Amino acid sequence: MTVSPPTLSRRTLGKAAATAVAAALVGCGGARYHGPARTVTIAGGQPEGVYLKFAHTLAREINAAEPDLHCRVLQSGGSVTNIDLIRSGRADVGMSQADIALAAVTGTNPYHGPVPIRGIGRMYEDYLQLVVREDSPLHSVADLAGRTVSIGAFGSGTAIFAQRLIDAAGIRVNTKQESLRDALAALGRRQIDAVLWCGGMPTPALGTLHDEVVRIRLLPIETVFRVLRSRYHTAYQQVNIPAGGYGQTGMQTVGVANLLLCGDSLPTAVVEAITTAIVERADRLVPPMALGAQFLDRRTLIGLLGVPMHPGAAAAYRQLHG
Repeated sequence: MTVSPPTLSRRTLGKAAATAVAAALVGCGGARYHGPARTVTIAGGQPEGVYLKFAHTLAREINAAEPDLHCRVLQSGGSVTNIDLIRSGRADVGMSQADIALAAVTGTNPYHGPVPIRGIGRMYEDYLQLVVREDSPLHSVADLAGRTVSIGAFGSGTAIFAQRLIDAAGIRVNTKQESLRDALAALGRRQIDAVLWCGGMPTPALGTLHDEVVRIRLLPIETVFRVLRSRYHTAYQQVNIPAGGYGQTGMQTVGVANLLLCGDSLPTAVVEAITTAIVERADRLVPPMALGAQFLDRRTLIGLLGVPMHPGAAAAYRQLHG
């Protein structure tokens, strides 16, 4: 089944969703956290991606809503690193692709046992973007056989997704793990054949490459979607590239939801306050760079795709929405 994102921008949809939520919450403003003052560390992502920008935005809004929760942000490689940071106690909350979060709670590759994480909310959707130069002779996933592909930074969910895609296609490729910035520079210099990136649409770094350095295009990957879906179930959805996607509007690709996670031992009062801030400030939480399916509303925040919800988040949703 193909899921077509709305035609409106995420910013517009975010404002609409937040307006509806705010209308239901009139008179419910003010700080809700009454525990001891503490620091909340949020694991973000790479400078070029949405995660780090979202983490800084989330920190700002929680700080404004809850004066006794002092948020700070950590830069990271992405989903896998963020879950490791939560598990080790170096971060309290962090973003992760749903496929990596599901692997963590079930103890499957890249994990060797269940990780005690819990979900706070489903934030927004990433798009798998398999990028080549416009003048590339490659036109399908199968064409990548024997080629050099940048599959994402160490610690990123993109790198895990990329390996799953390659395995589903039944091909062998030469892989490089590096930051998006380094990967795009290498593509521009013809040092690699393709870049696999999982992120918002359009990703500014890709848009800049397309507009100012070298024209790019995306390879269709619907031929391997059924294999991915059969192996990983609800972790992946088939979606259409929305407007603004480097001239590739309407092309089918794979979408993966992004979840805000925390450790299962994070105090209920802290998680309840964070969740309430997210709901009440939804219109301020979507970075301008992000387009596509908007999940920041009461109907979809709770859709964690099988990741257990933290009791503090569940309490907040019950109080706010019944």
